[in-house]
Amino acid sequence: MFARQPVLGTVKTRLAADIGKVEARRFYRATLARLLRRLVAHRSWRTVLAVTPDHACGIMARTFRVPAIPQGSGDLGARMRRTAACQPGPALIVGTDVPGLEPRHLRTAVAALRRHDFVFGPAADGGYWLAGFANRRPAGTIMLNVRWSTPAALADTVRSAGPHARVLILPDILADIDDGSGYARYRSPSPHSGAGRVARTQAGA
Repeated sequence: MFARQPVLGTVKTRLAADIGKVEARRFYRATLARLLRRLVAHRSWRTVLAVTPDHACGIMARTFRVPAIPQGSGDLGARMRRTAACQPGPALIVGTDVPGLEPRHLRTAVAALRRHDFVFGPAADGGYWLAGFANRRPAGTIMLNVRWSTPAALADTVRSAGPHARVLILPDILADIDDGSGYARYRSPSPHSGAGRVARTQAGA
């Protein structure tokens, strides 16, 4: 799980601009703790925090009681590639701002990596809430030249995998909470959408 040390004014800065630094930090820390409670207990995988800044690994490991490793330098793609490559087997990378993430989503992704090189969970804003690496071969060009934090992030990432990579887009579109409007939808779910935090649609593979 990619995580930033929840220091006031440094986490969820776009969200903080809409709802304030204190509430953005509270949301971030609460969501991180809630997701860890959901995921850590499952024996199908080992949960690790990949932390930024690097020097915060120790305090994050002690605070949340899970192993922590540094993300290192570079853009988001470089940090994800590095984190996935240091794992001995298949690796799933998820963020901390997706309240609808459930263990069943990870089980689906793990199963998909038996037949695919990369698996992605699409986010409602054009990015993705999960990146899965089979780690059976070198990562190649995956995640190079991606326009991060734009609606093109997922499409750029899939394109960067190259024509011969086996890539699967998972069927569930989840919402990550990046700004005030997303936060408002999270706090006031639609009566027609169940919990209001997960929208399901079929996406092409």
